[in-house]
Amino acid sequence: MEQLLQQIEAVKAEIAASVATTPSEVEQYRIKYLGTKGLVKQIMGEMKNVPNEQKKEFGQILNAFKILAEDKLVELQAAFEQGDEASSNIDFTLPGDAVPVGTRHPLNLVRNQMVSIFKRLGFAVAEGPEVEDDWHNFGAMNLPLDHPARDMQDTFYVQEGTETESAWLLRTHTSSVQARVMETQKPPIRVICPGRVYRNETISARAHCFFHQVEGLYIDENVSFADLKQTLYFFVQEMFGKEVKVRFRPSYFPFTEPSAEMDISCQICSGKGCNICKHTGWVEILGSGMVHPKVLENFGIDPEKYTGFAFGMGVERIAQLKYQVNDLRLYSQNDLRFLQQFKSV
Repeated sequence: MEQLLQQIEAVKAEIAASVATTPSEVEQYRIKYLGTKGLVKQIMGEMKNVPNEQKKEFGQILNAFKILAEDKLVELQAAFEQGDEASSNIDFTLPGDAVPVGTRHPLNLVRNQMVSIFKRLGFAVAEGPEVEDDWHNFGAMNLPLDHPARDMQDTFYVQEGTETESAWLLRTHTSSVQARVMETQKPPIRVICPGRVYRNETISARAHCFFHQVEGLYIDENVSFADLKQTLYFFVQEMFGKEVKVRFRPSYFPFTEPSAEMDISCQICSGKGCNICKHTGWVEILGSGMVHPKVLENFGIDPEKYTGFAFGMGVERIAQLKYQVNDLRLYSQNDLRFLQQFKSV
């Protein structure tokens, strides 16, 4: 037994003198002393040869020996980790890098603000399909097949009409959503219809083959043109501020009578004149009017009892004035340099 005790002391001296400066050296120490075939297990295997009367005393010696080897392994691992951290150029006390936060698309920001303003006036949001039939897009809006106003729309047709089947097309305005609302609901009706629309136009800085609209419809008893004007006054003041100037000009739309276009003072040049307002100081932002009695009749709404107003505006035009964007193509080019300028609200 004396020889075994001398062997333990020799191994303890080796353990005490052990050093490690790399993960590989730490692993070599673990394998040599604490591995499955390591020295600690070999020495503890000699326990079977110890006389019974000495097993208790010798067991304590072996247990202390094993703990010494394990503690040394922990010490080497800690020393290596501290040394690695100390030699690093990283300051571990600094806060981490911030995760980049995305932004909403500028058209979505403006659309959401427009919807929020009209919701405060009691308007509900209505949506409909982008692929529409001829009746809901044109016929119901007082545009029969031979109506010259159809030429204004430059329509993308998906399927040509026949004597028995309706033509199908990409909707040219969200008035088709108004038609579906009047088809399924009875007055009072107060809705806004935001969505994407399509027209076969040459893409340029001022025009695109698709764009976005927000249209509104209010039908009830005793609705007047004065109600329309006050609704739109409220909208432009909430969107552009109390100082904005407004003017109405007579116009023509097949589905409203009387009809008017609304201009506001140019927000880019403050009404002094620029390329956007064609040096007039005014920018047209929407069309509006009282719902045509024929449109009400198309949906079984009595025009003698009910009246209503409708309006429609382009989201891109509102965003152009709000953010001073001078090229419509920027909205659909997915250029991160452009999109990251807009902060979510």
